[in-house]
Amino acid sequence: MIAKLNKHDLLFPSPELAAEDGWLAVGGDLSPERLVVAYNKGIFPWYNEPPIRWYSPHERFVLLPSKLKISKSMAKVIASGQFKITFDQDFGNVIRGCSMISREGQAGTWINSEMQLAYLVLHRLGYAHSVEVWSGDELVGGLYGVVSGNIFCGESMFSKVSNASKAALIWLCQQRNYKLIDCQIFTEHLSRMGAEMISREEYMSFLKP
Repeated sequence: MIAKLNKHDLLFPSPELAAEDGWLAVGGDLSPERLVVAYNKGIFPWYNEPPIRWYSPHERFVLLPSKLKISKSMAKVIASGQFKITFDQDFGNVIRGCSMISREGQAGTWINSEMQLAYLVLHRLGYAHSVEVWSGDELVGGLYGVVSGNIFCGESMFSKVSNASKAALIWLCQQRNYKLIDCQIFTEHLSRMGAEMISREEYMSFLKP
């Protein structure tokens, strides 16, 4: 049974009670306090229209930086100096860029104006971060996510030119600031880069600082 959240407290049901698809709860709000509590419990919001839906998958698709695989063609792209990569220099335009990318099988975007505002607040508070990929002075790709414990919880990425988002993810892994990158949704190209499925129990062990 999907739990209904009370707007006046920050309690979440145990993630183990999530449905088969990971759906755990509905309602509540996107206040920074609630979002921080959620991510610390391995829970995240994902919805197209209100009410807010909260998820905690039984398995997580993740990338261990130590297991990152870089193809020969991608290694050449990085070595070419085609891209300049920065961190936390343009969070607003990164999340806006992610919201404008069409996704196969999705009508519209789940990164609506309410979500953008909520994560901008998290960024100002030091919980959400972005990686920007530049070609000259133009922002051509990037990614953003929330840091919880030893995990960078990747929310979304975008590319205006080929390989830009891959370059952002490779750079993030190579910094070795996080023990785990949460990729959330399985994709073939992330699998080829070394991402794999792990259990919720293993995932939760990385949440400890």
